[in-house]
Amino acid sequence: MEKKMRDLEDELFPSTPGKVKIERAHAMNRQFHRCFASTSTMFLWALFLIALTASYLSFQSFVDTSSKYFTASWGGLHWERQVRASAIPRRPNGFSVLVTGAAGFVGSHVSIALRKRGDGVLGLDNFNSYYDPSLKKARKTLLASHGVFVVEGDVNDARLLAKLLDIVPFSHVMHLAAQAGVRYAIENPNSYVHSNIAGLVTLLEACKAADPQPAIVWASSSSVYGLNEKVPFSESDTTDRPASLYAATKKAGEEITHTYNHIYGLSITGLRFFTVYGPWGRPDMAYFSFTRNILQGKPITVYRGKDRVDLARDFTFIDDIVKGCVASLDTAEKSTGSGGKKRGPAQYRIYNLGNTSPVTVPTLVAILERHLKVKAKKNIIEMPGNGDVPFTHANISLARRELGYKPSTNLEAGLKKFVKWYLSYYGYGRTNAGKNL
Repeated sequence: MEKKMRDLEDELFPSTPGKVKIERAHAMNRQFHRCFASTSTMFLWALFLIALTASYLSFQSFVDTSSKYFTASWGGLHWERQVRASAIPRRPNGFSVLVTGAAGFVGSHVSIALRKRGDGVLGLDNFNSYYDPSLKKARKTLLASHGVFVVEGDVNDARLLAKLLDIVPFSHVMHLAAQAGVRYAIENPNSYVHSNIAGLVTLLEACKAADPQPAIVWASSSSVYGLNEKVPFSESDTTDRPASLYAATKKAGEEITHTYNHIYGLSITGLRFFTVYGPWGRPDMAYFSFTRNILQGKPITVYRGKDRVDLARDFTFIDDIVKGCVASLDTAEKSTGSGGKKRGPAQYRIYNLGNTSPVTVPTLVAILERHLKVKAKKNIIEMPGNGDVPFTHANISLARRELGYKPSTNLEAGLKKFVKWYLSYYGYGRTNAGKNL
């Protein structure tokens, strides 16, 4: 018993001084090594995870880039052959024209008109969803039936533009690609800056670097006249009071094109369109949406200006606009630069393309009612502050004198043609939709 007590005492209170300290030191040392080993392991794991993440991100970037490359809608020998074949003129001394926004309303009409007379035409369009892309796809099919190939791409794609201008020595560029519409700018202002300013600059950069430099005709807008109250609107009027962001981007475009003309010798013609309408038109336009709603029995909204004054527009039929566009190409002088260097002064022009016969919106509605044989349900309200102007009226004397521009279709005749197309395209008539432009 006594021995057990001593053994227990020795165990609890050892006779060797420092024994506990040594054992404790060994224990602490072991724990330190364990902790150090654990920290090192964690550090190594952290390094491994960082490296793995970096590798994944690099690989993902490579995959994304490769995916974009391999899924791009342009490139390759077959694609290049299509581009060249579409751009080759069919008539002696014919033009080779790059038409941007070719699947759009004006773009498709201009492209077909040029093709019919034997010019080479290559289209470019990004098929965005501002309005129903199926209408743009239908226009693309129509263009293909006339031998016009449309490249799916954006005017902001500098690499694509450089490639196209390298494959084909275009004599002209008809720049019609733009973000259209006055009211949509309130919802999506960045799209206007992206398309109408950045896209224009990207195109001009590509054209000034091309050899030969093409002559450029592009779509400005009657919206640049903004709050101008002098009528009819003339090209010499001041345009420094835009009423909408859309108008401001078009005004900026006029200043930008003047700069490229002055510095790089690009031949540039700007066309101020006045409310273009007709078959294959834009669904966001009033006459188009009025037609849809009248046929569907839905009410239409008719805006009035201050003091209950009816809004009026200088409605211009698409065929007349096309004649003005083609005449602008025909009278455009060659650019004077080469590879981005100017050799002499270059042509710079701006023209109004309108009908010079403004018609009130209620009159427009009455004409549609006659052709549709349906009475419209109208909600008449005061025009909101959304950038619209109360009236437009074109002075076309300059275009008449220098381009031979003579609009020949009044609103009654033009809307009759539009309604016939609309009923056919959307299946209200017996004829097949989309066969004729």
